Amino acid sequence: MRENLQTAIQQAIEGAPERGFVESIEISFTIKDVDLKVPTNRIQEEVRLPSGRGKPVKIAMFAGGEMAAKAKAGGLEVIDPSTIEDLGGDRQKARKMAKNYDFFLSEIPHMGTVGRFLGGVLGPRGKMPRPVPPTLDPSALATGLKDTAIVRSRDRVTFHTALGSREQGIDDLTANAVAIWDRVIGKLERGSGNIRSCFVKTSMGPSIRVEVIL
Repeated sequence: MRENLQTAIQQAIEGAPERGFVESIEISFTIKDVDLKVPTNRIQEEVRLPSGRGKPVKIAMFAGGEMAAKAKAGGLEVIDPSTIEDLGGDRQKARKMAKNYDFFLSEIPHMGTVGRFLGGVLGPRGKMPRPVPPTLDPSALATGLKDTAIVRSRDRVTFHTALGSREQGIDDLTANAVAIWDRVIGKLERGSGNIRSCFVKTSMGPSIRVEVIL
């Protein structure tokens, strides 16, 4: 599969014109013969990309006091917990916040409040915050997330995730694609036999079919 993924990535990049921004490279899967109405059959994976995401990752943390200071020192954006309820009351502002960040962290005492007021916005996007224990430096958790891709099918047979950016080399992108591929088929009962199709594309470029080896 490595060669097939590499070929598709190469064709996707060569077939897409240069843009005025750094495009992501995306991989999509369509699965078959899987009952996604059963929650345990759904794909919900965090994949550590061996070559990184190739783009800066924006992480915010709901925190106050000493933990907020640690978060800022680690390069994280800090969201004052006292604003959570107001954010929850302004759907447009909450959606903008959700779109603006790739991941969220939170001090444990604020998790319930976030869930109550922002769960309806963050939950469907797979962006509910990860709890940070008081003894843990949030920057340590954030470091791992900067190389992480989230693969979520929810109840849909077709789903996608970014595997890197156009600025990365073909070998790096291929390594990332293989890591995602291996994780996805590892969660399927028949492995690649449950893959109906797989495509690779740049953010705005044409989709290139990956030849799936059964």
